[in-house]
Amino acid sequence: MTSGKTPDADSATVALMALSWILQDQTLAERFLDLTGLLPDDLRAGLDRREIQSAILEFLAGNDADLVAAADGLGLAPERIVAARDNLTGRTFEF
Repeated sequence: MTSGKTPDADSATVALMALSWILQDQTLAERFLDLTGLLPDDLRAGLDRREIQSAILEFLAGNDADLVAAADGLGLAPERIVAARDNLTGRTFEF
């Protein structure tokens, strides 16, 4: 279910911080590019696009070890990274 909510600037900042963290590790960066199918030039050109930002956070959210390590390295709770991803994709979950 989507909320129609506009992504906030804070979520975009979390995505850019996460990308910076990913790119510090060549193996992780290569895995990110391989799994997302993004080319480096496309990544650079699309950093302001919500789809690219959400792909960055989706990559981390898809692997618990990477998510926890990124959260630790960025000084964020893992839930904050997931919340930023959800905000960028428009996902909301009701229980």
